[in-house]
Amino acid sequence: MSTHDLYTTPPPEPTWQVPATGAARFSWDYDDGRERLLALYQKGKDKQWDGNKRIDWSLEVDPTDPLGTPDEALTLYGTPHWAKMTEKDRGELRKHYTSWQFSQFLHGEQGAMVCAARIVESVPDLDAKFYSATQTMDEARHAEIYGRFLHEKIGMLYPVNDNLQGLLGDTLRDSRWDMPYLGMQVLIEGLALAAFGMIRDTTTKPLPKQILAYVMQDEARHVAFGRMALRDYYKQLSDAELREREEFVIEGCYLMRDRLSGVEVLENFGIGKQEAKELSEHSEFLQLFRKLLFSRIVPCVKDIGLWGPRLQKAYVDMGVLELGDSNLDLLMSQDEEIAEELDRERFAAEEEARVAEVAEAIGEGREAA
Repeated sequence: MSTHDLYTTPPPEPTWQVPATGAARFSWDYDDGRERLLALYQKGKDKQWDGNKRIDWSLEVDPTDPLGTPDEALTLYGTPHWAKMTEKDRGELRKHYTSWQFSQFLHGEQGAMVCAARIVESVPDLDAKFYSATQTMDEARHAEIYGRFLHEKIGMLYPVNDNLQGLLGDTLRDSRWDMPYLGMQVLIEGLALAAFGMIRDTTTKPLPKQILAYVMQDEARHVAFGRMALRDYYKQLSDAELREREEFVIEGCYLMRDRLSGVEVLENFGIGKQEAKELSEHSEFLQLFRKLLFSRIVPCVKDIGLWGPRLQKAYVDMGVLELGDSNLDLLMSQDEEIAEELDRERFAAEEEARVAEVAEAIGEGREAA
């Protein structure tokens, strides 16, 4: 079955074209680059993995309860709409929400792949080009994995959210070479990491947990890359240039906070757009989720040197200013450890099963003798 057949609403065009701007930059300086960035490049090479092999695709997924998270997290829970729904309807709602979430992950990963390739093209430093090349491969793997999960396990896709598409377009249309870093590595990747982490830590299903944990292990490197490159560059910019980038961050943060709420799902269940927005606004879970969305973005923005009065005021209005003091390095190291622990548990269980299989075969051989 083609992807087109799985969309709840088919995209208006089979491809989306964003006019390219800016210059492709070559560097003839092949000397050693920045030690920290080259170390990250080496880690990017060492940590490549195959989604067909590392993830156990034989694990079953119930499309009517793909994540096993509590129904209290659903926007309609506790409303008159929920009371009228049959258990079959509620299973369809769970399926639609998971499809919407993972579809946005999929579209975002394709955007990340394109942005990483754009960084390879436009960034002036060769060490940054080297690392971006490894990230492009990472993002391709992530898009492959999310696409496979949606095709094989859920059987449904949602089109890209209009506002996510708008942020991707703004990021890619800007001719300044640092904007794909800022739009993708800081804003979209930061948003994705928070969303991935929330589901990774609450799902009771092993397959989505594996997918999210392994993807987050890669993303931790990507955010570190953006921090290194932008922190160095933004020290050189004028106050006016920094304010321009802060305005971009403010607009992007408000957009993601206010517009990525799954209203499209509720519309597919016959709820009007205005009521769907109001229900989302009053969802306690969504309010918590919105705050957690900024747990990776705010400390990263502060770390790279975008911390002017207007930006701080925006974060006060959003109720997330205190997140600027979060330990981003600790969060990233925890992402790394969770993925490695999953590997240890999984491979230990597989080894135990192999030992039992061999022991059984030996026992059968003795009985036959």
